Amino acid sequence: MDARLEASLAAALDARVIGARPLSGGDINEAFEVQLADGREIFVKCNVSAPNDMFVAEARGLAWLADAKALRVPTVLAASGANDLTPFLALELIRPKARSGNFDERLGRGLAALHRHGAPAFGLDHDNYIGRLPQKNTLAVTWPEFYRVRRLGPQLKAAVDAGLAPVRVRRDFERLFGQLDSLCGPAEPPARLHGDLWGGNMITDDLGEPCLIDPAVYGGHREIDLAMMKLFGGFGARVFAAYEEAFPLADGHRERVALYQLYPLMVHVNLFGGGYLAQVEAALATIL
Repeated sequence: MDARLEASLAAALDARVIGARPLSGGDINEAFEVQLADGREIFVKCNVSAPNDMFVAEARGLAWLADAKALRVPTVLAASGANDLTPFLALELIRPKARSGNFDERLGRGLAALHRHGAPAFGLDHDNYIGRLPQKNTLAVTWPEFYRVRRLGPQLKAAVDAGLAPVRVRRDFERLFGQLDSLCGPAEPPARLHGDLWGGNMITDDLGEPCLIDPAVYGGHREIDLAMMKLFGGFGARVFAAYEEAFPLADGHRERVALYQLYPLMVHVNLFGGGYLAQVEAALATIL
C-alpha cells in the first residue's frame, strides 16, 4: 500500500494506517486488510486506474441494498472522492466462518425479500459500474426497453467497436431486439437487484450467514439476478427452492434464463475478450 493511499485513508477515517496485508481474490482491484492506530481492522480495496466515482458508486449501491434489510452487506466506512490520487473503498472487515445449517435457505429467502423490496423504477438515479465497465441506469418506462437500451445495446456496441462481435452475432441481436417485448415475460414491478450476483460476490460472514458484496445495483427484472447465479455456479439448489417458496416466479422463467444470462455474458466478452463469445452465441441460439 503506497503512502498516498495511506494518507487518504488516514484523512477519511481519522486514524493513521499502522499495517496493511494484501488479500487475494480480486480480478480488477487490489485489496488489503488494514490495521489502524485506533485499533480498528478494516477492509480496503483500491485501483489507481479506476474512475474517481467508481468506488463512490459502489458505496451508494451497498447502502441501497442495506436499506432493504434483507441480507447483510458490509458497512461502508469511507469511499474516495475526486481529489484522491488512488480511488479506494473502505469497509468493515468481515472474517468468514463456516456456513450455518440454514445458509442456503437464508440466502434464497433473503434474496426474495431484497427483490420484493422493490425499486422506484427500471434503472437508478445514478450511473455505476459492473466490474470496471460503465453501467448506464437512465430510467425507462418498461423493462424490455431498459434491457434493450441500457443493458444489451451498450454491451453489443462495445463488443462491435472492439472487433469482438462478428456479423452473425450482430444479426442475431437485431432479431432478438425485434422480439424482446414478447420474450421478457409477464410485466412485473422493478425489483431491487444486486446486479452482479455471481458466486464470488456472495461471502459468508462472521456468523456463518450470507453477505453480499461488489454490487452493480439498479431496478430491474428479478430473474436477471437469478440467471446470473446459474451462469457460473456456486449456489445450491436449495437457494433457488427457498427463493421460489418465498416469492414464486412467473410461468416460463426457466425458458428465460438464457435471455437474462446474455447481459453478464456480454460484460465478460468486453472485460475478458472473445473467449466468452461462444457462450453468447449458444444463449442466442437457445432464445431464437
